[in-house]
Amino acid sequence: MHLLQHAPLYLLLLVLQAATEISATPSNGNTRALPRLVRRAHESAVRRTHSLARDLRVAFGRVLPRAETDDSNYNNGRVVYCKPGDQGVLGGPKTGGGEGSGSGSGSGGNSTSTAGQQSTSSSRGSSTRTRTSSSAAQPTATAVDSPWRLTNSYQGDTFFQGWDFFTSADPTNGLVDYIDEASGRREGILEINSAGNAIMRVETTPTVTGNRKSIRITTQAQFNGGLVIMDAVHMPHGCGTWPAFWTNGPNWPNGGEIDILEGVHDYANNQATLHTSDGCTIASSSSSALAISGSVIAGTDCSVGSTSNQGCGIRANSATTYGSGFNANGGGVYAMKWDSTGIAVYFFPRDSIPADITANTPVPETWGAAQARWPAASCDPFRFFNDHHAIFDTTLCGDWAGGVWNAAGIPGQEQSCAQRTGFATCDAFIRARGSAFQEAYWEVRYMQIYEEK
Repeated sequence: MHLLQHAPLYLLLLVLQAATEISATPSNGNTRALPRLVRRAHESAVRRTHSLARDLRVAFGRVLPRAETDDSNYNNGRVVYCKPGDQGVLGGPKTGGGEGSGSGSGSGGNSTSTAGQQSTSSSRGSSTRTRTSSSAAQPTATAVDSPWRLTNSYQGDTFFQGWDFFTSADPTNGLVDYIDEASGRREGILEINSAGNAIMRVETTPTVTGNRKSIRITTQAQFNGGLVIMDAVHMPHGCGTWPAFWTNGPNWPNGGEIDILEGVHDYANNQATLHTSDGCTIASSSSSALAISGSVIAGTDCSVGSTSNQGCGIRANSATTYGSGFNANGGGVYAMKWDSTGIAVYFFPRDSIPADITANTPVPETWGAAQARWPAASCDPFRFFNDHHAIFDTTLCGDWAGGVWNAAGIPGQEQSCAQRTGFATCDAFIRARGSAFQEAYWEVRYMQIYEEK
């Protein structure tokens, strides 16, 4: 029907073209001269019904001159789906990164710090390929918005704003005296270094008769659910040390405790752990069932009452996740996600930090397997955890480090600290060997707290 409707016009053009070609002299080998009126009429018709012109060329052979738009662009062009997410291009290569890369996701929007970090704008999306056209605008892919909103950020010269300095006795019975900010700066164990990173050290006086000075800080900000991200260049390690980056609720253990980054002595692999009241368990001890890269250790009961405060720990499978291996690799980023699906801990070495984290538009669903995960099915994250604050601390000896002074066999601790140091007890060692704590310091680039949008 379409062809018949426009047939008289094209038949007229054919007749006029044939008459013209009898008398026309070509100006070169590739061009025919047509009267200006006929050419304009023909080009207008082609623009209006490109497919009809193509059909007529098929029907009448190569009689009509071809339009300037190349049909190969229609035959071989890519179709772009303007959807969010890791979308491929039909007929072309898939765009975006694989597991753990963080590529292919992003956000257009601003993330604003509340503790000194500059606002950062980021617009990210998948690269696309579209058909060539001299008249049509090119479609673009739609960027994915992060489901998380930055609420608190601690970085640079103002890193220590928004924290409370804990100065009470160590609840874990460590041989440390936690001191306030002014005292920490005066004693030289607290500073912002020339790189703009926060430094929290342990006192290294050669010998002491009592405790060593140290730093423990707690965010003034409180959260129920959220995404906590921390980038560190260096963390404390060595015999006698017990550093941790963790979150904690009120009325322990009823408010719950989430140990994101923790270990003792010369351990090489991070141990992420939950400590709760009765009723919280890990759904399975199988790493594949939990979709994690780490391994469940000790047991699946997270209750402090039935585990003598051990909780339910999951050990990382990499020696770059903690201690000297972490430091030698330039550190990396830890992230803890707490939402309706449960609680999960992720780690990214320095050379594998997802771009969406760097852009302050995190999309955890693109990060691949978590290091540790506690699904909501067997541990309701909003029943066993509430009103949390984030915490950095370094204690010495104490319940855990002191209790395993003579133990060996943990990755990184193939020989006990008693054997390595020649000291029978942890307490005796830390009081007599201040020089052993030169590496017992945190160097933190930033810490952030996000909430779900």
